[in-house]
Amino acid sequence: MSLPNSLTTLDGTPLAPEVIDNKVVLFVNVASKCGLTPQYSGLVALDQAYGDQGLVIIGVPCNQFGAQEPGSPEEIKEFTKTKYDVDFTLLEKQDVNGPNRSPLYQFLVGDGEDIGWNFGKFLIGRDGQVVARFDPQTKPDDSSLKAAIENALG
Repeated sequence: MSLPNSLTTLDGTPLAPEVIDNKVVLFVNVASKCGLTPQYSGLVALDQAYGDQGLVIIGVPCNQFGAQEPGSPEEIKEFTKTKYDVDFTLLEKQDVNGPNRSPLYQFLVGDGEDIGWNFGKFLIGRDGQVVARFDPQTKPDDSSLKAAIENALG
């Protein structure tokens, strides 16, 4: 199994394949009204620290956990930009668990356990395969996450 060929950004446009081709990608299911929402700051810091080395961070809004991402695409974009200065890619809102799990999360989760909460993280290597999974409580500045990113970047 591989990453879906088409991913749609928060503004409804297709994600250009070159954004993630041959890159190390960190997919994170995000929410604006969660106790873990401050992790956006750490994700921005990771993007700044490793972006020029080939790391791409992609946030995937999800409203499945306590309805903590109820906003429209415009509201999500406004919140993340204003509050956390997010300029990494955000995809359209998706289900990460259950019968309507998006194709992206079908690939990411595979035969693994369901996503436990907002801010679950999947690290994808340059070959497009999952190399590591981190639970929601793993903060973006966690040494094990940074080590996995550095290893994937080579």
